[in-house]
Amino acid sequence: MLIGWVVGCVVITGVVVASSVAPSALPGSPELGLRTLLLGLVVVSIQALVLIRTGDVPRFALVAVSILVPVAAGAGLGIATGGTSVAVFIAAYAVVVDTRWPRPASTLAVAMLIVGLGDLIRATRDDGWAIESLGSAALQGITTVGVGAVLGALVGARRETTRARVGQQRAVAGEQAALTQAAVARERVAMARELHDIAAHHLSGIAVMTAALDRQIDTDPAGAKTAVRQVRQQSTAMLRDLRSLVALLREDDAGRAGPEVGPDVGPETLQGIPTLVETARLAGRDVALSIFGAPAAQIPLLSIGPLAQLAAYRTVQESLVNAARHAPGSRSEVVVDVRDPSEVTIVVRNDAPPAPAPSTPLVSTGAGNGFGIVGMQERADLTDARLSAGPAPGGGWVVRLDIPVDTMEDPL
Repeated sequence: MLIGWVVGCVVITGVVVASSVAPSALPGSPELGLRTLLLGLVVVSIQALVLIRTGDVPRFALVAVSILVPVAAGAGLGIATGGTSVAVFIAAYAVVVDTRWPRPASTLAVAMLIVGLGDLIRATRDDGWAIESLGSAALQGITTVGVGAVLGALVGARRETTRARVGQQRAVAGEQAALTQAAVARERVAMARELHDIAAHHLSGIAVMTAALDRQIDTDPAGAKTAVRQVRQQSTAMLRDLRSLVALLREDDAGRAGPEVGPDVGPETLQGIPTLVETARLAGRDVALSIFGAPAAQIPLLSIGPLAQLAAYRTVQESLVNAARHAPGSRSEVVVDVRDPSEVTIVVRNDAPPAPAPSTPLVSTGAGNGFGIVGMQERADLTDARLSAGPAPGGGWVVRLDIPVDTMEDPL
């Protein structure tokens, strides 16, 4: 506003001075004196005050400063009336820059008529009435208001583009943050799943062995010592597995396992299935392992991808834990079948329990709210494998995992 006021004052002063010093420079206009200068400065100052006081209502401000143009022309400002157009230009710019089109159209049209009327009054006072004055007045109104409006529209469009770009960047950043949070949530669920599987497997074996240990302390001290060593082995294995899992999140954990836990290891594979069965046997459970289509020694040579191998390992592990928890004392069998060239099939079957299962299971067999069957299904989905789990004919439970050959690098 201050710059507009200064420009208006400079224009009016320059016109008055030029009219007094070199009247021939402004042909067709009367000589302007001190009264005209003072009148022009007062009008420009009033316009500046109007813009300042009504800046938050730009449409009203445009009409108000435009009305002062014919008032100044009628008061005898003469050709110096052009100095009052500066405030009109600024007001027209302000109307368009922050208002969506076509809302300011009517206000701009009114301002053009008022400014044109002011130029018509000036021309009539200076040169008398002439039909040509109508064209000049119309051009003056359109030029003064239109140039300000066009500039405001350009700046407004640029601002809209900038705001849209910033909004798009924020949306992209928000989407990226949401995707990151979703990925973190999935990783946390996967981590919880792995922790559940590891803890449930080892703790199930420890619970079985400590139950036998309680009876052996007095009747079979040698067997009790063996059971104690097995409990220690299970505890050490659980710590190793937990450290292996946590090491996936901390690259600086390599080599920190300690002398009893051993070095960090990678994800479990099919090679660990015989160890799972042997561990269950050491815990006093009746578990059998059958392999069809390849010798047991070649199980580690199966070229299934690491994710599919982990899914198979966890399926066997979870199924054995479920059998121990929900069907204690029953016989279990693990079958690895690679005879079909199109897929590898893993089946874990347990008989019906000889006695009622505990009322508070540690894991779910699909009917509860635990992680058991849910975790198996999620892993199967990740590897395009097919999982089925349900009651077996005659009692018991059967879990079957079919891994398609397209997840294998070099099937046997």
